[in-house]
Amino acid sequence: MVLEFKPQGIYCPAGDFFIDPWKPVGRALITHGHADHARPGHARYLATYAAGPVMRHRLGEITLEGVNYGEARRIGDATVSFHPAGHVPGSAQIRVEVAGEVWVVSGDYKTAPDRLCEAFEPVKCHSFITECTFGLPVFTWPSDEQIAQEINTWWATNAANGRFSLLGAYSLGKAQRVLSLLDPSIGPVLTHGAVENTNAVLRAQGLPLPETIHVTPDLKARDHPGALIVAPPGALGSTWARRFRPASTGFASGWMRLRGVRRRRAADRGFVISDHADWPALNEAIKATGAENIYATHGYTEIFAHWLTSQGYNAQVVPTEFTGDTLEEGAGA
Repeated sequence: MVLEFKPQGIYCPAGDFFIDPWKPVGRALITHGHADHARPGHARYLATYAAGPVMRHRLGEITLEGVNYGEARRIGDATVSFHPAGHVPGSAQIRVEVAGEVWVVSGDYKTAPDRLCEAFEPVKCHSFITECTFGLPVFTWPSDEQIAQEINTWWATNAANGRFSLLGAYSLGKAQRVLSLLDPSIGPVLTHGAVENTNAVLRAQGLPLPETIHVTPDLKARDHPGALIVAPPGALGSTWARRFRPASTGFASGWMRLRGVRRRRAADRGFVISDHADWPALNEAIKATGAENIYATHGYTEIFAHWLTSQGYNAQVVPTEFTGDTLEEGAGA
């Protein structure tokens, strides 16, 4: 096998490296900067140049080598290359070829284009290791145009009624995507420190983000009437958010497609937006690889693998420590 599944993570014996390992290893190839994929403690890291700044921001001083999309690297007896995954800026699928056999590790991915990410690129292979965070038919995503209209209408209505708009979104990826959809003429946009620090890293890379105001301890909410505040989901119920009253609370997540999730989160509004592939996109992406062997790693793995088997694939579940998308800012953020 080109890749094996070890206790430390996904391993390539021909190149003696791991892909997104969850335990410390000598050499780690990283698909993107979310904490369940880019972990501390590895001796050496390899990632796209675009993913590097966020990884350094989150992990501190690490030995990190960069690579361009599509650039082939020889590591031992393996040839590796990184290809756009469309998940968050700098995210990649990793292609590994050994003696003519090709495997691709998807990491997390999204096939629909957005205003910030490199567009997803299908990669032909014999075996495809895929996420299936939203691997049920109920998960289908509206267009960015529809989501932009929904968020901006909610924000404008709140502002007109003297309310703040508190919106929960992951600090890397989701928050910036939401920011790219906002109409700044409605009012000021404020950000939690976790979001603003990530914004600063991405702005330094040239990403076109709108103007935002960092919520510091001395910021006075009354000076920013009608503001929309973007924060990690976990911050919305904290003392940090209590200065913004009265307020309407919203969550931006693919999980908002499920009935009852918004109510359980005590949110006024849920916006169905995700940086992961929905059900149709998962099926289309897998078909585009031409792969016969599919390994489902995280999400609705058993259900999705069963479905793929019914469609003629050789599909199986591989347990990993990846978490995909959750409603909290944590490992999957």
